[in-house]
Amino acid sequence: QVQLVESGGGLVQAGGSLRLSCEASGRTLRRNNIGWFRQAQGKEREFVAAIRWNGGRTYYSDSVKGRFTISRDNAKNTVYLQMNSLKPEDTAVYYCAADARESSWSLSSEWAEYDYWGQGTQVTVSS
Repeated sequence: QVQLVESGGGLVQAGGSLRLSCEASGRTLRRNNIGWFRQAQGKEREFVAAIRWNGGRTYYSDSVKGRFTISRDNAKNTVYLQMNSLKPEDTAVYYCAADARESSWSLSSEWAEYDYWGQGTQVTVSS
């Protein structure tokens, strides 16, 4: 069984930065695509970014493109989300998720394509 644990959330002023981490335990995820999603209070879950298992491709939502960077360190079984130029509308609970398919070349923005989820970490951006 895979467990994903997010960390790095917190309170930051608009224009600031945070780096979220998603650490996997239970088994290695070096062959699995990983996505970040977020859910603001009263809103639906929203895709943020995803990274292919080998790090060879990344994919971002339009709302974060140019501000957020997803990366991974397979030796540490960890995926990161560097968030810069944060805006109040980035306030949400951020979740990482893993696609159970191994070595998949299909990088998805659909939450239903992901099988393992972390518990989430709160990011609050004040204006």
